[in-house]
Amino acid sequence: MFPVIKVAGSAYERGHQYGARARPGIERSLTSYAEVFQHFAGWDWQRATAEARRFLPSIEDFTPRYAEELRGIAAGARVDLADILALNVRTEVIFSARVRDASAARLRAPEECSALASVSPDKHVVVGQNWDWIPYARDTVVVLESVPDDGPAFVTVVEAGLLAKLGVNSDGLAVMTNALACTEDQGEPAIPYHVMLRALLDCSTTDEAVDRLRQARRSSSANYLIADRSGSAVDVEARPGGADKLHLVGPDHRGVLLHTNHFVSPEFDGVDYTTLMPSTSRSRLAQVAETVDGSEDPTGPAVFAAALTDHTDHPDSVCRHPDPSLPWPEQSLTVASVLIDLTECRVQISQGPPCESGYEELDSSVLRGLPDPAI
Repeated sequence: MFPVIKVAGSAYERGHQYGARARPGIERSLTSYAEVFQHFAGWDWQRATAEARRFLPSIEDFTPRYAEELRGIAAGARVDLADILALNVRTEVIFSARVRDASAARLRAPEECSALASVSPDKHVVVGQNWDWIPYARDTVVVLESVPDDGPAFVTVVEAGLLAKLGVNSDGLAVMTNALACTEDQGEPAIPYHVMLRALLDCSTTDEAVDRLRQARRSSSANYLIADRSGSAVDVEARPGGADKLHLVGPDHRGVLLHTNHFVSPEFDGVDYTTLMPSTSRSRLAQVAETVDGSEDPTGPAVFAAALTDHTDHPDSVCRHPDPSLPWPEQSLTVASVLIDLTECRVQISQGPPCESGYEELDSSVLRGLPDPAI
């Protein structure tokens, strides 16, 4: 299991506790992203932090407490706020650089994630995801258990220093996610992807989460696969911009939703960047679909686990392992895999590829509202 970091209190207090306890991982992230930003955007760290500062007013206008969380993380980790901002806008730096710069477009960025959700006929809800990213991130990921004094408790599997990634909260809402990119991604200051993920974990239902996305002016494209324990599930493909740049996709006739790293909504009328560069997204989606379609129970956790450990087309498989022929910033590894049974409030996590580590169950006391003496 990844290191579990437990925090509680106000936004700043929780951020400070997180930053202090995750300090070694944050330091590793800062060092690594300095090289990653140079590789993809040609930016040194001074340029990266200067660009990151431009996003702070948008974050403060959107929800001031998220800016307070970021300030707390910086203070706890004993780094500058701009350093933490740079980590939290890493998507806007890397993916928009490839859109803006033809030379960067020739680079193969690590691809993020194969995600699934299902709602059975009796409203049993299961979600899952392989989170694929640069291999070093396996050493910086933490499981953050947060008990805010102004919202639902939540658990997120996240790179040290970032506000949130995939996760689930005590109201029974789960958020899985995939990076997307289209030619509209220019990295203009607005709500960053990872701040948006944090905001969704404050929501109680899929309807509330979709409304939250509609209220935000988002900086980058992203996919948000959202489900709640009532039996509601929706996939939201977001382009940069406001409510008119959202595309909603519902479950199929079996109650299943599948997504990787390209737009699938028939409403999408932009230029998907996976059509302009090398990508494994379509082959991974096809393989996940093949595994699910071949199962007697396409809505059960067992078929999700099978889909997420598939190695067809290795190294471009659903379960990702580094391709040593690529430069290290362009390599992909399944740094974490997660299965969440919302109905039974069970969270299972694989540290690294699930074929190697298997799934370990997380103590879900914080999600059940049970007291935790460690907090």
